[in-house]
Amino acid sequence: MTTVGSTAMNPSRNRLRVPPFAVIPGAQVHSVLRGREQHIVRVVEETYRLHGAGRTVNPPSSFLRLPDRGSARIIALPASIGGPAPVDGLKWISSFPQNVAREVPRASAVLILNDPATGYPFACLESSIISASRTAASAALAADWLSRGRTRPTRVGFFGTGLIARYVHTFLAATGWTFDEIGMHDLSPSSASGFRMCLEQSGATGHITLHETPEALIRGSDLVVFATVAATPHVVDPKWFGHHPLVLHLSLRDLAPQVLLGSANIVDDIDHCLRADTSPHLTEQLTGSRRFLAGTLDDVMAGRVSVPAGKTAVFSPFGLGVLDLALGKYVYDEVVRSRELRTVEDFFHELTRYG
Repeated sequence: MTTVGSTAMNPSRNRLRVPPFAVIPGAQVHSVLRGREQHIVRVVEETYRLHGAGRTVNPPSSFLRLPDRGSARIIALPASIGGPAPVDGLKWISSFPQNVAREVPRASAVLILNDPATGYPFACLESSIISASRTAASAALAADWLSRGRTRPTRVGFFGTGLIARYVHTFLAATGWTFDEIGMHDLSPSSASGFRMCLEQSGATGHITLHETPEALIRGSDLVVFATVAATPHVVDPKWFGHHPLVLHLSLRDLAPQVLLGSANIVDDIDHCLRADTSPHLTEQLTGSRRFLAGTLDDVMAGRVSVPAGKTAVFSPFGLGVLDLALGKYVYDEVVRSRELRTVEDFFHELTRYG
């Protein structure tokens, strides 16, 4: 493996060339993204706008389910971004919830970037950090836009206290959110304890409360963040949401249809979100209609949809591969700029048609 200053592709050349293949490990990814939360949110916002304008290709995700391993699964998210800096690629992310009991992270991922001129892959990036960052950035972006026109939440509650919850809190804090109260609820006492320690070490503002029941967490929060591994809805009582909080439903399968039917529902992409037995998908199956959806986050940002202040607002993002792609390309460009890109010599061997 060789470290080079810059092996970026030059699409202006008339003669096509096979790009060198680079590997960007997690340490480099983390170094690029750390402390740049505001910029990452802007990247996510710009990508949502490109997607809303039809300048992306984002096919349905493909799920590799593993019946012999319980809830384990591996998901492929292919995507393509147009515009002035086009790139294609694929995120390949696994979710093995049983890892947590063995003190191994639940999710692992790689991201492949492809050259739009030749189709050749030119980089493989460790992507669990990219995936968590784009999820947290989209949550922070939604919290900002969906809180406009209503009293800004001062009490946040985290339903699920793993890595995604940590990233979401980091991104909220980095984009100007402060809270008088921080609540948490988790079926795992050790996870809740670890999250609490992380919040205290980060200097988080607000009184921290561990809620014993889901109802107490929801009723005590103006901003509720669902970040669980739930496979089926487990929050079923709409009365818990009588104070009309803003809900970031990141884990997608926590809320029963009757909760969504009493809410203003915003998604990232309608066709993507209404599949794979998500809560919105179950609601569509129950009602036979998509009328319970208000629109997409891009609709809100463009002013085509407004969310009433006197109603619970729920953001349910399926998670678009174009977000991983945009953030992965940003990481790649930054590593190139740092002159520390590591390429694999002779990764592509058969480069002539007849030997």
